[in-house]
Order: sequence, then C-alpha cells, then structure tokens
Amino acid sequence: MNKLSGLFVTGTDTEVGKTLVSGALILKLREQGKKVLGFKPVAAGTYQNTNGDVLNEDVEALRIASQLAPGQLELYSYVLDMPVAPHLAAENKGVTLELNTIMQALSKIQTQSDCLVIEGAGGFLIPLNPQEDLGDFAQQINLPIILVVGMRLGCINHALLTQEAIKTRGLKIGGWIANSLATEMLLLKENIATLRARIDAPFLGHIPALPKELQKADNSPYSIEALRFAAEHIQIPSQ
Repeated sequence: MNKLSGLFVTGTDTEVGKTLVSGALILKLREQGKKVLGFKPVAAGTYQNTNGDVLNEDVEALRIASQLAPGQLELYSYVLDMPVAPHLAAENKGVTLELNTIMQALSKIQTQSDCLVIEGAGGFLIPLNPQEDLGDFAQQINLPIILVVGMRLGCINHALLTQEAIKTRGLKIGGWIANSLATEMLLLKENIATLRARIDAPFLGHIPALPKELQKADNSPYSIEALRFAAEHIQIPSQ
C-alpha cells in the first residue's frame, strides 16, 4: 500500500461526535479541491432504510460527506449488527476482526482518493480481537490523529488518558476538537481552557450543540446541513 495521506479521528469515548467531526473535516478538505473520502474500519450497529437496505448510520454520514451515491463504494471493512464494542459484536456473529482485512479494504479506498478521513470506533484502545486494538491500526496507518473530546463531566481525565495512550504509541496528535453534546456541560469554557493548557496539540475549535432542527434522529445519519454546521466551527490542522 502506498503512503497514506489524511487524518485519523479518535475520541475520548463512544458517542462523543467522531462521525460529526469526521464528516465536517471531509467537507473542509473538499473545499480545498481535494478528492476526499471517509473510511470507517469497523462499524457496529445497523438499521434498515425504507428500501430495506441494511445500513450503518456512521458509514452513511461519511458517504454523504464524501458525496457518494448509495452503494458506490464500500467505506468500511466490517459492518456488524449489534451496537456494542466491535470485538463483542464480531464474536456474537462468529467473526474475527482482522487487521489485515481492514488494511486491504483501506488500500482499495485509497486508490479512489487524494486523502482520507478515517473514523475510529469507540475510543483509541477499543479491541479488535484478542491480540490487536485500534491503537495498533493507528500505528499501521501512521496518520496525524484528531482527538474529539465530548464535553461532559469526566472529559478532562478521558482526554488526558487518551493523549498519553497516543503518545505511548509514538503517534502525533494533529489537533483536538471540543464537541458539545445535547446538554451543555457546566463550566464549559473553564473545562475547555483546562484542556487547552494540558493537551499538547493545537485546539481546532469548539462545535456547539447542534440546533434542534439539525439533531440526528435515531437510526439515521447526520444530514449534510449538520455536517456543514460543524465544519463552520472547526479548522483543518496545519500540515
């Protein structure tokens, strides 16, 4: 596989806004005239659309941001039905998640793009199988990492632990983004200030809670309007 160009998006936990940020980054990079595609190594949790197609909402949001028609490209290596930790969803299905399989799928997508925005699953060290985790995948691709911090109680500890884990793997944090969730946390500005002082990477912006009309319904991807809203509040890391 040729040297990858792009970004790897990880988060302090699950449901902190990795997909929203990934889609927004795709839009901003496409504004520069680049052919950018999203990729999700492993996605857990599916739903059926009105046509009866079985889909994953994260993958579909990446597809929308990448301006691809349904079924045009496979932006994933594994999609599993249960909305649980990927290795457990795979075990339930009798499947073993293999890093080599993920890298092969990634190689195919790479040939169709100038750069990739790759969205992780859960947190940085979520297991893939008994021997490997997403941190191993991050080391394989060796891209700058964008850390999404879901702004809620406990996020400071989670963010700093994730930073330590990333540094332990010898990887670079290209920047971090604060993402407000549905309910704004107490002392939001003070929490962001604490993180800015302690995370050794550029602060790329704060995404406010999505307006009600842009919030995502269950079993559906983010709309292009929601992704554009997020894109307005962040910047791309300097290369």
